[in-house]
Amino acid sequence: MKKCNFYIVKLKHFILPFILIAFTMCLVVFSNTNLVAAKNGLILWANSIVPSLFPFFVATELLSHTNFIYYLGRILNRFMKPIFNVRGEGSFALIMGIISGYPMGAKIAANFRKNNVCTKEECERLLSFTNNSGPLFIIGSVGIVMFGNSSIGFLLLITHILASLTVGFLFRFWKYRSKKEMNFNSYSSKPTNEITFSNLGGIIGSSITNSINTILLIGGFVVLFSVILSILKTSNLLNIICTCIEPIFKFLNIPSEFTAGFISGIIELTNGLNIICTIPEKKISINIIMASFLLGLGGISVLLQVWSTISKTDLSIKPYILGKIFHACFSAFYTFLFLKNLIFFNFDI
Repeated sequence: MKKCNFYIVKLKHFILPFILIAFTMCLVVFSNTNLVAAKNGLILWANSIVPSLFPFFVATELLSHTNFIYYLGRILNRFMKPIFNVRGEGSFALIMGIISGYPMGAKIAANFRKNNVCTKEECERLLSFTNNSGPLFIIGSVGIVMFGNSSIGFLLLITHILASLTVGFLFRFWKYRSKKEMNFNSYSSKPTNEITFSNLGGIIGSSITNSINTILLIGGFVVLFSVILSILKTSNLLNIICTCIEPIFKFLNIPSEFTAGFISGIIELTNGLNIICTIPEKKISINIIMASFLLGLGGISVLLQVWSTISKTDLSIKPYILGKIFHACFSAFYTFLFLKNLIFFNFDI
């Protein structure tokens, strides 16, 4: 009798290679539109992201070599520990994350873990709520440019920060009182590798180099996801996905016109927001609430930026993903409450 050999093929081992092969083929088939999308992504990165984020990256790198974070931690520990269950130094990640925007909060949390400023659990708590959209983007780009109304920008910023703080309070219970954290509680962070006139040139140089690496990484993701969105649109896959989720939108009494912007925003934030904000709708509150949801979520592009930022640490991406889902829901909910209960924020025609 002949022996029969059975080969068990695990489908999950072929999912990623299949996606990458399909992506490569699409790059060739839709090369004309992909080229335009890549150029637009580069322009967006060069004109908006580099000027707004690069100086903050350099500044935070330099501040990490001073006593500033140490003394800020000592001052704000009385607030950070009871509310967010994070030592006072975490306030630096919260403040800079709110001021400068994605992915600054994640970068600082990763640096804290590398430098042993906070425990693994504390850095994961910081990761869940300190990586936020910045006021420059929310008020300037979304409010003034996309909506044409600075008041909408301020409303989105207020609800975005409130949602972030709410998520931070909820995640104070993340891995609450673990054994490793209890052993670390006696540790008191001290300023190390302090910047002086003798090492000023070297530290500035390394700070600029690290910041360039981070900003190039972000640029790569912006271009990549601009191309991915272009492929989805050109291949009609985006329309197919939108058709599948239309019943959910109808159930929630949301016009089907918002599906394309919603899916685009989940993939890449800026493109999705641009579509959502320009949809003609008498009840503009729907546009605003959807924009608030997407700002809180951040999108897959930002998620991968964060994932790559923490890849060289032992931090888990799970608290970030859960935190962003909660952030999106709370942002939309707070925006709804403001629009319905405050006359000043009633923008419906």
